[in-house]
Amino acid sequence: MAETGVLPFVRGIDFTKNDFSDGNFPYHVSAMIGLRWLRLNKTGLDIIPFELSNLKKLESLSLVRNNLRDIHPDVCQLSNLRFFSCRDNKLKNAGVPQELFNLDDLSVVDLSHNQLREVPAGLEQAKNLLVLNLSHNMIETIPSQLFINLTDLMYVDVSNNQLDTLPPQIRRLTNLQTLMLNNNPLMHAQIRQLPALVALETLHMRGTARTVSNFPAGIESLRNLKDLDLSYNELVRVPEALYKLSSLVRLNLSNNEIMEMSTLMDTWEALEYLNVSRNKLTELPASLCTLMSLRKIYMNSNQIDFAGIPASIGKLQSLEVFSASTNNLEMIPEGVCRCGKLKKLILNSNRLITLPDAIHYLTDLEVLDIRDNPELVMPPKPSELMRGAGAEFYHIDFSLTHQLQLAGAAPPIPPDEMPRKKDSHARLRRLRKIRDSEDGEDSAKVLKGMQQVAKDKAKGLTPQKEEKGEPVKAKRWDEALERPNLDYSEIFEEDVGQVPGLCCWEIENFLPNPIDEALIGKFYEADCYIILKTYIDDTGSLNWLIWYWIGKRSPLDKKACSAIHAVNLRNLLGAECRTCREEQDDESEDFLDLFMENGVSYIAGGRTTSGFYTVDEVVHTNRLYRISGQQTLSLYACPLAATSLDMRYVFILDAGRHIYLWTGKKSTLMLRSKARLVAEKLNKNERKSLSEIITVAQGTEESDFWQLVGGAPTFGIKESSQTNIEYPQPVLYKVGLGMGYLELPQVDVPQQVLVNTLLETKGVYILDCYTDVFVWIGRKSTRLVRAAALKLAQEMNAILKRPDYAMVTRCLEGTEPQTFKIKFKGWDDVIPVDFTRTSESVQRRGVDIKAIFERDRLKTDLSALFVPRQPAMSVDEAEQLMQEWNEDLEGMESIVLEGKKFVKLPENEEGHFYSEECYVFLCRYWVPAAEEEPAEKPETAAYEQFLSFSF
Repeated sequence: MAETGVLPFVRGIDFTKNDFSDGNFPYHVSAMIGLRWLRLNKTGLDIIPFELSNLKKLESLSLVRNNLRDIHPDVCQLSNLRFFSCRDNKLKNAGVPQELFNLDDLSVVDLSHNQLREVPAGLEQAKNLLVLNLSHNMIETIPSQLFINLTDLMYVDVSNNQLDTLPPQIRRLTNLQTLMLNNNPLMHAQIRQLPALVALETLHMRGTARTVSNFPAGIESLRNLKDLDLSYNELVRVPEALYKLSSLVRLNLSNNEIMEMSTLMDTWEALEYLNVSRNKLTELPASLCTLMSLRKIYMNSNQIDFAGIPASIGKLQSLEVFSASTNNLEMIPEGVCRCGKLKKLILNSNRLITLPDAIHYLTDLEVLDIRDNPELVMPPKPSELMRGAGAEFYHIDFSLTHQLQLAGAAPPIPPDEMPRKKDSHARLRRLRKIRDSEDGEDSAKVLKGMQQVAKDKAKGLTPQKEEKGEPVKAKRWDEALERPNLDYSEIFEEDVGQVPGLCCWEIENFLPNPIDEALIGKFYEADCYIILKTYIDDTGSLNWLIWYWIGKRSPLDKKACSAIHAVNLRNLLGAECRTCREEQDDESEDFLDLFMENGVSYIAGGRTTSGFYTVDEVVHTNRLYRISGQQTLSLYACPLAATSLDMRYVFILDAGRHIYLWTGKKSTLMLRSKARLVAEKLNKNERKSLSEIITVAQGTEESDFWQLVGGAPTFGIKESSQTNIEYPQPVLYKVGLGMGYLELPQVDVPQQVLVNTLLETKGVYILDCYTDVFVWIGRKSTRLVRAAALKLAQEMNAILKRPDYAMVTRCLEGTEPQTFKIKFKGWDDVIPVDFTRTSESVQRRGVDIKAIFERDRLKTDLSALFVPRQPAMSVDEAEQLMQEWNEDLEGMESIVLEGKKFVKLPENEEGHFYSEECYVFLCRYWVPAAEEEPAEKPETAAYEQFLSFSF
């Protein structure tokens, strides 16, 4: 299988958290001759598998957290090895071969967390070594020869050993950037070689018995030092040399005996992290407030009181963490509350009496720890921040200024300063005067004609337009073309047509898929293609030519979609060219010239599938699933046998047309309800509601059920040994495809909780659930990756130790089965049923009750209550206005509401109103149109149209 599969083309694979103990390592790995990196972390290996000796191209090997006691000599034959990590094992010096360090390309060696008592023999031969990690061992001395040869080292970690001195040859490491010396008994070591390490950026000397007397001299010469850790030492004060390190970003001085900090700390302009916890400080200098880059400060377990914190600490606008627990604080300065970006304020175990009132204005505050302050009284919350009392309970500020601001209106103007309103009826009176005048006969004719037009419109008649003598000029085809506003991002790539050359797409399932350059010009007779030529025209701009090619045996859907998506491609590019149709054996010369190098070749058959549904007889495999859990459901496949049944759980037997729901006697009602919903979703989404769901309680099984599980048991069903198996956590792989190789790295799952947002639509993923292997295929993934992922999943399922009933399932994006979606949190979760709502209500308004209440919440606009009132109209003006409008009244109809219908009021009852009736009056007025230039042409500008209003 390996010789004919895809294993030889795999360049990297991550087998982390697989169980390879007791000789279960898959021997097929030896067939992965193209492997460049391999991760075997947490696999339970006792020895390094001999299969690795065949991986001659291997460059990176990780064997973290296993049970290895020695390194097999075959590893020394991997001539291309660059990275070797054997951290957290049981290695001893005798188990590390010297030949390992003779590899020319070896640059990273990690042997930390082992049982080494000496530096491995032959390590000085690895002259190209850049990273060396020997921490958490029992090494007592470092040979001087080590640093004579390894002058290119950039990272050295020898922390947590038994070193009492460092070799003087360490000064030769002029390229060293990181040096870890934590937790070594270096009390008598002066470490005078540090000033020679001019490139050093990180220096950790935690727990090395540093005092003021044995502190390294000349450390101020390390101008590039950014991270310094001097915690758990015996410093009584901060060495003066540290105040000269202006490039420090992180400084840890915790767990010392420091009694005071100097005002010279203002030289740490780039400092972002400062930890002085567990010292003997009583105050912090005022120069602390000049460190504008400071983001985190820790001063826990000191003797600092209110006066010990600078009052101007509010100047630290970048401060995010202020931790001062276990001190003598009775209050904190109000300046702490002026640090607007503060997220964590830790003040537990003090003597706090109260806090500043401004504590309530820290809007970004996430953590406020004030535990163990028995006399603390929190300050009252300001009235504007109160919720649940007064006007804030209704979320309404009734002040005039606030309501006008919400309404977007101008502030109120006093009545005496209010401008006089323009007379809106002056123009109407002027137009009426023009209408009544008989000076101009032309105006009267226009007025009469427009009145007739208005009456015709009211009757529903359309006036006939006079035919013009000049013929209407036809528009060009591209001018009349309507380009719909469509989103083509799901159809074509964003950078399509931006590089000169040929691009080709094949139609599959109604959508175009790009094909490789090597396949352009090789057309299948049952397929259709879209060809795009991008070139640079005479003006130096990009231009395009588009063809769509139709095979003589292609189905109707491919023909139509090739034409449609060719037009979509033209609209996306904004091209002015036509989309040219080319048929097999009848291509144009311009089209054939595109393939002058290799020509056009026809291949019988089709490469892609039709978008139409094809009815195939699918052979269904009966499977048995166990459902467990209360809040989060777990679904795992079980052997199809009666021995798998357990009285504590619920099982789903998927038999195709019949879905059996077996409920144990001790299963909870909630578990039964959720299992029923899983079966309902399985039937609706995957079986088109054609399957029958049969609930089978324990003890009521019929012969059909027992026949499916291999026969009735001869014993009583109680607790099954199959249910005590602890299945490993699902592992998510992302399939990567390059030029002739495959990669299978694991996806980093936050907090070991799978969510569907980890799946990208352009990728293909393999989810290994031990009893099931799912291949998830994104919509925008390429055809080669899909085929390679399916083949790789099948071969992985075969080479890894999996149960006989494990299956490989192909999942397309948007059509995932329920057994796949249940592995992800929040993806089509099974929720309790709200029996107070109908299914139509859930479909129409959604499931979230809170969202429904938020949409239905009454939104009141009170802005009209605060808009300045207009001055009241005088009686004379009102009567004049009524008289003017009555002159223009052409007709009025009276309507009364009788029962549930409106009927016309008889003429003899007009003017008589009853107190228990409702009336509607439909009035039609003559209203002149707006004029554009009334000063120049007052006669003709007024009578442009007639409008009708209903009241």
